[in-house]
Amino acid sequence: MEKIYSEHANACEVIQAKKETISLLMQYSRALHYLEYKGIPFETILN
Repeated sequence: MEKIYSEHANACEVIQAKKETISLLMQYSRALHYLEYKGIPFETILN
């Protein structure tokens, strides 16, 4: 097990997200509204 994980540990690359990307995702998550009515799920974007 140790061999498998140690081989793939070096293949990982750290990626930094831009502030604009984080801001977009946060705004989207705030605007997304999820509700369920009579067993049917509805997703709406509140603008």
